[in-house]
This record gives sequence, structure tokens and C-alpha cells, in this order.
Amino acid sequence: MKRSILKAGAVVFAAASVSTVLAATTASAAPVPPTAAYNGVCGKGYNVVNSAPIGSRGVVYLAYSSATGKNCAVTIRNTAGAPVFVRTWVGQSGGHGVPASDSGQYGTYAGPVYLAARGSCVDWGGEIDGVSVTTTATNCGTFKLS
Repeated sequence: MKRSILKAGAVVFAAASVSTVLAATTASAAPVPPTAAYNGVCGKGYNVVNSAPIGSRGVVYLAYSSATGKNCAVTIRNTAGAPVFVRTWVGQSGGHGVPASDSGQYGTYAGPVYLAARGSCVDWGGEIDGVSVTTTATNCGTFKLS
């Protein structure tokens, strides 16, 4: 009799282990929040050249127009909703000039903001409801005469 109790206990333990593994697998397969897609707000001729996630809250995009030599930054929330503090900015690396920025209580995105910096490295970033990202000395363009 003692032997059958041990077997029954082992079966119960094994069943509990399988259900725990299935529950853990199901939890890890939960849908990932959508990542904000670039919305084209910088305008015609601007192409995304870089981006950075802002935690799970959104993405800051850096776009560039080779026709104008301007960079454009926009911070977009992953999910539109009640207004929260959203900020976007772009500046010339090395502290040259004043960064272009936009911030406020927004439900969808902040920006676009523009900076003429052909041939220069740029610093850029964004913030959504207290979570921020800063990227420095990137997208260093070079201007060459043909």
C-alpha cells in the first residue's frame, strides 16, 4: 500500500509540474505591446535614419532629408491615450547651437522638430511619462563635393 501512495504522489507532482510549465509558457507568450511606427510627420523627403525605444512606452525617430540637409526628430507613443508628458529633441553634437525641442502633454506624439546639421554629428532623444532615452554623436554625415 505504501508503494502505491508514493506512485500516486509522484503522478500528482508530475501533473502539477506540467501545469506549472504550461502556465509559464502561456504567460511568456503574452502579446508584446505594439511598437510605434514612424508616422511620416516630418514630411516628404525625410527618411528614418535611426530610432531608439523609450522603454515599453514608445519610440523616438530621427529622420533626415538629403535635399534640405535637415534632421527631424519625433517621439511617438506605442499606444495613443490620455495626454502624458512627451518630449522630443535634436541638437548638434559638441554643444554647438541650441537643440530643437518640443514637449508637452500629448496623447500621441511630440514633434516634429528640425535641425540643419549637414555634415555634423547629432545628439537626439525623447521622453514619455518619465522614461527617457538620449543618443549622442550619431549619424555623422559628411558633405562631399562631386
